[in-house]
Amino acid sequence: MSTIESLLREATGKLHGHSDSPRLDAELLLAHVLDTGRTTLHTWPERQPSPETEAAFLGLVERRLVGEPVAYLIGRRGFWNFDLDVSPDVLIPRPETELLVEQALARIPADADWPIADLGTGSGAIALALARERPRCTIHAVDRSAAALAVARRNAERLDLHNLHFHQGDWLDALPAGIDWQMIVSNPPYVPEDAPHLAARGVRYEPRAALAAGADGLDDIRRIVPAAWQALAPGGWLLLEHGWDQGEAVPRLLEAAGFREVADYRDLAGHPRVAAGRKPC
Repeated sequence: MSTIESLLREATGKLHGHSDSPRLDAELLLAHVLDTGRTTLHTWPERQPSPETEAAFLGLVERRLVGEPVAYLIGRRGFWNFDLDVSPDVLIPRPETELLVEQALARIPADADWPIADLGTGSGAIALALARERPRCTIHAVDRSAAALAVARRNAERLDLHNLHFHQGDWLDALPAGIDWQMIVSNPPYVPEDAPHLAARGVRYEPRAALAAGADGLDDIRRIVPAAWQALAPGGWLLLEHGWDQGEAVPRLLEAAGFREVADYRDLAGHPRVAAGRKPC
């Protein structure tokens, strides 16, 4: 019978050339089918999984070989300081999006009780991070997809977070009326419709509506910026994630709408990634 280590070696060999992290992928998939953590794999490499477990693992490896993302195969992705349930109904959270969370938190006082909107919440990554770090704030998470909202609600329940509300609809149109928003955040679609990497391995499995936005990728941002200006309280902030090549275009849109203190921030790879602007008091 195969051991944990021999299965990992076999899978890693198969995944070479198909993944940037073949050993990590193999460990995540095997830990998933064993319902354990990766530490167990390292501690007891001589253990022999059952034939059923081995078959399930090798089946996942085959799916990974054709490009299906590990996050979808195991139904989970780490973000901020917690794990998220994910499915093909939601975009897989990226590390770059943590920059948006960081910049939002830098502007929210620790004891603030602000109403905050997260537009296009998907799995709930941004909304949940803000809700955990600023428990007195009330986060309103919006998505047009009922399936995505079901994933976000499930994540909120699993993390035992209760300072969130979920709304189905289109951007700010879905938010309740009569609230002077202190902050609006969004990681909207920002990829041009004809971008070649939309057909790349992995990306093609993700919901296209969560990725692409018109010829230049800015269609949704152009809708959000003026609507956010109208919805924000004086002194309120708008923060937007955007593409690496939109670091001039998005701040220009903010400035044209009347936002002040406009700034753009680079991700860990050095790419422009998050734009912020404040409505004057």
